[in-house]
Amino acid sequence: MRNDTTADIVIAGAGIGGLTAALALHARGITATILESAAQLRPLGVGINIQPAAVAELTALGLGDAMAATGIPTREHRYVDHKGVTLWVEPRGVAAGYRCPQYSIHRGELQTLLLNAVRERLGDHAIRTGVRLQDLEQTRGAVRVHAHDRARGADVVFEAAALIGADGLHSVVRSCLHPEHGALNGAGVVMWRGLTELDGFLDGRTMILANDERATRLIAYPISARHAARGEALLNWVLLARTGAPGPVDGAGWDVPGQLADILPHVADWDLGWLDVRDVFERSALILRYPMIDREPLERWGLGRVTLLGDAAHLMYPIGANGASQAVLDAAALAAELSCGGDVPAALERYENERRPATTAIILANRRMDHAERTTSTRPADDKAVELATITAEYRAVVERRGPTS
Repeated sequence: MRNDTTADIVIAGAGIGGLTAALALHARGITATILESAAQLRPLGVGINIQPAAVAELTALGLGDAMAATGIPTREHRYVDHKGVTLWVEPRGVAAGYRCPQYSIHRGELQTLLLNAVRERLGDHAIRTGVRLQDLEQTRGAVRVHAHDRARGADVVFEAAALIGADGLHSVVRSCLHPEHGALNGAGVVMWRGLTELDGFLDGRTMILANDERATRLIAYPISARHAARGEALLNWVLLARTGAPGPVDGAGWDVPGQLADILPHVADWDLGWLDVRDVFERSALILRYPMIDREPLERWGLGRVTLLGDAAHLMYPIGANGASQAVLDAAALAAELSCGGDVPAALERYENERRPATTAIILANRRMDHAERTTSTRPADDKAVELATITAEYRAVVERRGPTS
């Protein structure tokens, strides 16, 4: 077993949260080493949204221009029925009075943007790929991270002042800290996701949220500035349909190719008019299928010199489009607390005291909004606009605590 003396902080996971944490720490003079279990980091995934508060943090890290050159500054959310009739329109980003946009962006491209910044600023040595965390132990003055380096075929030990578990849904760090709290809650909803190239999509800056009376939902929005510059749209789409009862799920068979034949029956009577939904699905180069899940909020995240960040800490329904944004806000808060100096466990406790109540509230708000939107889909058309306005206002009151110009 080899002992590697590493940086001030070890971060498990090179996803959006882990990479942002490394950049935020570096900006405050704190070095970090990222351990990533994947042998190669590739731009995987489909579209996500980064909310204005998180965009502000990434802009402060010098990434504003890169995001603008990559993503789409979403102008509005347009709620429609399955016949294409507009029910409610909600302004977003700058159009809603925020200083920063809401960006719709390819997850893999955002991760690559962050990865390149980490390598440029911290050096290639800051990211150790093919290294899977196995266990951890704490001493009075450090945390020892036991891992396996697949490239060398050897077990290694990293020692640091703190360990940050940003290792996602299947977090090893979370399992070490909370072995009894790993259950995944399914909403009884299957999500099919894909990307389709179109000649254009509305004004190029609109997200649609379409519902039918069975509460089948289609969310679709453009995510590529490069496509937009050519007068085209790279459309990210998500179809959500209830296929069972809510309850525990085991996570087997996720991120597998979905089947077009499974999707089409859910939209057989849809006709948006300005968008051929069937054509969008048929032309998608890849269809992914997985359940909509979250976890019960933890009563505490970390212990001593170890804590959690992002999905490892607060897995939430994608309703509300806040998962990646909350990971970015976690990273900024973590760096701010650690930069104060002094006792590391105390800094991690302050970080958790700031972020855990906020993200717990969002987990619960996402559940409420999911239920409310499903209930609204069965109501008469004249009632839907008022109810959607109320639902979105109540959600913003929970999530956007900093006010309309943050």
